Amino acid sequence: MPGTNLTREEARQRATLLTVDSYEIDLDLSGAQEGGTYRSATTVRFDVTEGGTESFIDLIAPAVHEVTLNGDPLDPDEVFKDSRIALAGLLEGPNVLRVVADCAYTNTGEGLHRFVDPVDQQAYLYTQFEVPDARRVFASFEQPDLKATFQFTVKAPSGWTVISNSPTPEPRDDTWAFEPTPRISTYITALIVGPYHSVHSVYEKDGQSVPLGIYCRPSLAEYLDSDAIFEVTRQGFDWFQEKFAYQYPFKKYDQLFVPEFNAGAMENAGAVTIRDQYVFRSKVTDAAYEVRAATILHELAHMWFGDLVTMEWWNDLWLNESFATYAEAACQAYAPQSRWPHSWTTFANSMKTWAYRQDQLPSTHPIMAEINDLDDVLVNFDGITYAKGASVLKQLVAYVGMDEFFAGVQAYFKRHAYGNTRLSDLLGALEETSGRDLKTWSKLWLETAGINILRPEIETDADGVITAFAIRQQAPALPEGAKGEPTLRPHRIAVGLYELDEDTGKLVRDERVELDVDGELTAVPQLVGKRRPDVVLLNDDDLSYAKVRLDEQSLAFVTEHLGDFESSLPRALCWASAWDMTRDAELATRDYLSLVLSGIGKESDIGVVQSLQRQVKLAIELYADPATRDALLTRWTDATLAHLRSAEAGSDHQLAWARAFAATARTPEQVDLLDSLLDGGTTIEGLAVDTELRWAFVERLVAVGHFDEEDIASEHERDKTAAGERHAATARAARPTEEAKAEAWAQVVESDKLPNALQEAVISGFVQTDQRELLAPYTEKYFEAVKEVWGTRSHEIAQQIAVGLYPSIQVSQDTLDRTDTWLTTAEPNAALRRLVSESRSGVERALKAQAADAAAS
Repeated sequence: MPGTNLTREEARQRATLLTVDSYEIDLDLSGAQEGGTYRSATTVRFDVTEGGTESFIDLIAPAVHEVTLNGDPLDPDEVFKDSRIALAGLLEGPNVLRVVADCAYTNTGEGLHRFVDPVDQQAYLYTQFEVPDARRVFASFEQPDLKATFQFTVKAPSGWTVISNSPTPEPRDDTWAFEPTPRISTYITALIVGPYHSVHSVYEKDGQSVPLGIYCRPSLAEYLDSDAIFEVTRQGFDWFQEKFAYQYPFKKYDQLFVPEFNAGAMENAGAVTIRDQYVFRSKVTDAAYEVRAATILHELAHMWFGDLVTMEWWNDLWLNESFATYAEAACQAYAPQSRWPHSWTTFANSMKTWAYRQDQLPSTHPIMAEINDLDDVLVNFDGITYAKGASVLKQLVAYVGMDEFFAGVQAYFKRHAYGNTRLSDLLGALEETSGRDLKTWSKLWLETAGINILRPEIETDADGVITAFAIRQQAPALPEGAKGEPTLRPHRIAVGLYELDEDTGKLVRDERVELDVDGELTAVPQLVGKRRPDVVLLNDDDLSYAKVRLDEQSLAFVTEHLGDFESSLPRALCWASAWDMTRDAELATRDYLSLVLSGIGKESDIGVVQSLQRQVKLAIELYADPATRDALLTRWTDATLAHLRSAEAGSDHQLAWARAFAATARTPEQVDLLDSLLDGGTTIEGLAVDTELRWAFVERLVAVGHFDEEDIASEHERDKTAAGERHAATARAARPTEEAKAEAWAQVVESDKLPNALQEAVISGFVQTDQRELLAPYTEKYFEAVKEVWGTRSHEIAQQIAVGLYPSIQVSQDTLDRTDTWLTTAEPNAALRRLVSESRSGVERALKAQAADAAAS
């Protein structure tokens, strides 16, 4: 939105001038059931520390009624403009500001979001303030380093519940008066308001007692598996408090599953909000439970790293998110009685592949990104900020030692509790505990962009004995448009030597060598004189962040035996290498498909299986030579059906194969089978076609023209819930007709009435890879509309449209040319330019892969 930006320099100047003591925030939400606006009254107490008598406070509101500074009334019409209230005549020392405004409920997932549940017709509210949206609810100095205490008083409809960062008080006359919080940043304050269902427990250990709560809408209560959620939460409390040597810093811990949430979750202090799709209405695979547990642990880790100790400015956002991402995986891997000790396999399979993809885009940037203003940070919640940063932290732990790492973290928390820090504060603590000089490491890993490739160079004699072994490190050129230079970096890696055990048929690690790789070529003399194994795997145990290639002999062996690795992590690393080679046009799509089909049947890790299913579908639809696409789709879909029929009854694998079959079913026979599975005419032992699986079948049957509006309406009638409404919207947008596409486009682009979740659902249905010709006219429509959309919608809504409706499936030179013309002539701001350039990069990569695939045939 125009006029809502804040620069780093402005924030630095304001932090130099001000220290903030407290906020008293009084909200009248008694009319929330009807929506519209609500009264917000804020009293802020702050000091002017040095020089200057002018500053500003942030607010986004339809109307401001009162501004009083140190008892003197200011004219709201004069001092309030865009998102700021100008403050002149500040006193040296204590100041008191009061602002009374009308603020607006939103349906975008930003500020105070309002949702009406179609099941009970009740409204449910929650706040989402990261990055700069507390100012949508109350007047605030909206930057992370101006911490204060917050005291909320909220009037709500009778019978509703109000939850905030402080313990929930008993209401009086439907008014909830919370005690002040500790000193925290504006963006982690929270309010969740409505007739929510709740379950309560307590975390108790060594005299410590922390009240725990779990909340969701009543319409989801029957599906809420609170015991499992509490179990993961308690494991996180145990492990984090031991590793951090600092007790949980807030008075209670609530987890609130809320509707239409844009992200996975948000680390509000003591009141974590989580998307309520994590309350599973239907059978899901264990991979979904693992992801939910990772989300729970990620937000819990933030209570220390992010909430207790907070970044000074958003250029250290990566450290918040990377630390929590590393901590979630480490807790799952190492905590006693963890259900997912294989979490590093999941990390390699999901987080690393996300990071590798992001690091090869023209928008790649150093982990420690340069964040000049809010527009910069809003598009920086990316694979580098989360996944590459966490990967590098994992390497840092290997580099300094885990005990030394956590000793440094413990000192960091004690030294900076309830304060703000920079990266140098953490690195300084780690240098003290490890004895390592981390300045060079930081410069090479955190302040440069791009990715390295590691390749083994092996020589053997006639008897198969290794006579020379070295690791070659390459620094490929950065993508066109990216800033920086290719950089060779120091890596701490392991080399694994694997042999096929003839008795068990398993690939087993015979030996492991851990070493530092630095420079262009690193000799590994420890392996000279040993017999050449079946497979040599660089970066075994996934210690470092690098693209890894197999030597020719290992690749040939793995092609036949990838599914035979005894452990899941080396399998995941080989799968990831093969996928990366496919994306880089080094491995033809048909060969990638053959590799997957030869090994996926032996893959026990369900998360890896589901990733492979998604990647094969993507490869065929975008990277394969269009002339062979139909044949490859037929081969793949036949295989999905065969695996579906042969999978163990009721297993996770059976469910995953049912979804994979539904995703690409296309021949009359396949479509008829889907229809028959849906109506019960055909059954497969153990396969429960429950609510979510039904919708997966319906959406595919609609997309191929087998079902129409009447069928969608009938299915929606069976599922009159918010989730059912979203699925129906997706299905309607997926109909293969010009009228359906025009209707969907108008809903999203020509109107701003759809809430965030429904807009996302419509975009998901609109883009169908087997409807390329039908969607071709929308390439030009996209470029005609996207800049205006960006300038007139909220950030979350605009980003959904800019990314979701870019013509990514129109893989052609014409799409690249049209994008280049728009980038040159439209003069988009930096954030929109970045998103469109990233999408363009995907088309360019697909075009190269298609050409390579055609040449290989």
